[in-house]
Amino acid sequence: MHRLETLSRIAMIVIAVIAVVAALSQVESLLAPVVLALVVGIVLSPISDAWEKRGLSPVWGALTSLVISLMIAVLLVLVIQPVIAELMRQAPKVMDDMRSTIIHMRHMFQGIQDASKEVSDAITPAKDAAQDGGGNGDKSAVPDAKDLVMLAPAIIAQGLIYIGALFFFQLSRTEIYNWIAKHLAEPASRGATAARLRKAETRVSRYFLTITVVNGGLGLAVGVAMQLIGLPNAPLWGLVAFLINYILYLGPAALIIALGFAGVATFDGIRVILPPLIYVMLNATEAQFVTPAAIGRQMRLNPLLVFLSLTFGIWLWGPLGGIVAIPLLLWALVLTDSLPDPKSEAEQKLETN
Repeated sequence: MHRLETLSRIAMIVIAVIAVVAALSQVESLLAPVVLALVVGIVLSPISDAWEKRGLSPVWGALTSLVISLMIAVLLVLVIQPVIAELMRQAPKVMDDMRSTIIHMRHMFQGIQDASKEVSDAITPAKDAAQDGGGNGDKSAVPDAKDLVMLAPAIIAQGLIYIGALFFFQLSRTEIYNWIAKHLAEPASRGATAARLRKAETRVSRYFLTITVVNGGLGLAVGVAMQLIGLPNAPLWGLVAFLINYILYLGPAALIIALGFAGVATFDGIRVILPPLIYVMLNATEAQFVTPAAIGRQMRLNPLLVFLSLTFGIWLWGPLGGIVAIPLLLWALVLTDSLPDPKSEAEQKLETN
């Protein structure tokens, strides 16, 4: 009987999880910008705290955080758009170089001639279509002005939801934490619950501010390295490396592919591998030495947990889900005391010694 009750509870939990995931997927357009606003509000919370320590109204902190986040969003669009446009412009040359490489390999390895012919035949129509200005199938894949006009109201609505959620969250963070502690904790532990929420906010914010400094150093190094090897738009590549490094694993992987295409489009011979190879070396140095030294062991996340969180976030909400997955994971771990407090550990070691 006891085993039957346990299985029933497990079944109810599984059903509840499936229902919650389905609901999150259905309300993406409404909930995704709200969650993004909450994550940004937590990361930028020191700004509001700084204003309040000066005796100013929380409105100033909320407005400052909103302006900073909107400026970052505009900067992201301005940076990514030229890079994507350049890659699309160089696409015919890249495809031609790839086709020439495949033909060369076919002459070297006669034993795989049939497989090489299939790959070459698959690439040739893509090149011809690009030279012909694109067929009907290619045109349907590229959004035209009408599609953009149809999407504009939805994009504007989500932007307004984000702005409102971020502003009012920053404006009333303390009241929200006190309300959560009042309704979700026992009377004796309400103060501790509210303090834990603020502690989680502080540690998450400190973590991402540290990561921002590390990513800035990586972006600077990538920009300088690309300039030295003669890759066009080197400062833009450095800025892209800085921004995309917030999406762990998947962001660097996407940039490696993009730099591979840029190398094929710009250089000849063995030099085509220089851009992705240099970035891999710099990124590995950052990931293995700089970041662990900056954030310490206590704030290092389990790689499998990070990967699963990213996979679930991207599957659920696309790129936006990948952006909010790691902050939410870190916030949950800190809130549940799954990550130890560096200060308390240091004090414990001091007491032990």
